[in-house]
Amino acid sequence: MSAPLKIGIVGLGKMGGIRAKTVRDCDDTVLVSGTDPNPPAQGFQDIKILPDYRAVIDSDVDAVIVCAPNRFIPEVVESALDAGKHVFCEKPPGRNLADIERIMEAEKRNPGLALKVGFNHRYHYGIMEAKKIVESGKYGEILWMRGVYGKAEGSGNPNEWRDDPEVAGGGILFDQGIHMLDLFRYFCGDFVEIKSMCTTAFWDIALEDNAFALLRDKKGRIAQLHSSFTQWKHRFTLEIFMQDGYVIVDGMPSGTRSYRDEWIIQGRKHVGFAIGNPPEEKTFCNTDPSWDLELAEFVDCIRTGKPIHNGTTKDTYEVMKMVFGIYDADPQFKQEQAKKLQSRNR
Repeated sequence: MSAPLKIGIVGLGKMGGIRAKTVRDCDDTVLVSGTDPNPPAQGFQDIKILPDYRAVIDSDVDAVIVCAPNRFIPEVVESALDAGKHVFCEKPPGRNLADIERIMEAEKRNPGLALKVGFNHRYHYGIMEAKKIVESGKYGEILWMRGVYGKAEGSGNPNEWRDDPEVAGGGILFDQGIHMLDLFRYFCGDFVEIKSMCTTAFWDIALEDNAFALLRDKKGRIAQLHSSFTQWKHRFTLEIFMQDGYVIVDGMPSGTRSYRDEWIIQGRKHVGFAIGNPPEEKTFCNTDPSWDLELAEFVDCIRTGKPIHNGTTKDTYEVMKMVFGIYDADPQFKQEQAKKLQSRNR
């Protein structure tokens, strides 16, 4: 048997902790090093805490997991790839399209290395089952989709980097709604038309706290999105309606358990006595395999040389285009945001 892959982590905050646990739980990986500007006092006593990301890259690791704020991800990813390391990084990997293009150029320079971006929602049981149902054709072709993804607040820290445009690059849509957009593409492919409205409705930040969008693909299918930072009752719902029925993923098994438990609901279009209220089949999912399955695919691609299937840089580039397309489709919001940024920088 081959020795376990040696992993280093750049960024030991919340996501770094989640990824570290996943690495430790995997039989084929071992966590050896990490770095953070403010290393946590607990949770990483078993690894070498190093001064910076360059030291992690040079610490005899096979792969680097990047959990840094958006602004710093491209530099770390590029450096790791150019040093011959496989890379797994969080989404979004940068603040703009230029950042992901920089990463893609580094990927091209280093063929044979695995580079994966963390879109873990594709690995939720509900999503995986919905994908099987849609692809089976049992309900026909997709007609339309609707997604709501919202939470109430962030960490509560007034210095939260996700609220800083220069570090984050975007608000709730870029940070969380991007997952729903990725799922839209997962089920329908690329979209060619966008209508949107964005707003900062409540929170005192220079970024959007709500985004509403309509997207149309080449087949004329429409997807509706609401991404919210003022969803006082946390919610994740993806509805996929087809010619002869529907499948709904309602809820999410998050670590905080603040969302409704995940259910997969499916039903067939009915005629006669049950028009508008057909019998439904409901399946309850109470575990979240997404973190483990993401790592498993990453490790398998390293071991076998297979291309990344979920979380490719192409997928990432296209979904980031959707995010900025939503921003661009609302010129009034862009003007208001520019004024806030000018006021902030004075």
